[in-house]
Amino acid sequence: MNYKFVPSVCSYCGTGCGVLFEVIDGKINSTLPLKSHPVNKGKLCIKGWNLHEYINSFMRLKTPLIKKDGRFQKATWDETISHTAKNFTKIKDQFGPDSIGVLVSAKISNEENYLAQKFTRAVIGTNNVDHCARL
Repeated sequence: MNYKFVPSVCSYCGTGCGVLFEVIDGKINSTLPLKSHPVNKGKLCIKGWNLHEYINSFMRLKTPLIKKDGRFQKATWDETISHTAKNFTKIKDQFGPDSIGVLVSAKISNEENYLAQKFTRAVIGTNNVDHCARL
């Protein structure tokens, strides 16, 4: 059995609490507060305590989906990225970059949220970006 603790930052809001993920055989088993972290000093809200649950959820999507004929169907990553890029370009060309807005999630890492806002501003060309968990 491979057992370790992996330090991270809670992704539920912008506070930046330190967490420790308990990892057993490569699977995140639980979340604990990081006592030495200067932000939360060993305390977590209820969302932070349950951070690991959405990672292991059976309801989590594991493949991209594209809507075809009114129904979501499994697609490859290449097909999905191409479809998305084509539609973003079409909307941007027809209505301008400010017609697009991006809402990112607390269920992804802070680094992924940063990349999403960078993409929104630098590639799409709009400041219409927000985060569902900002304080």
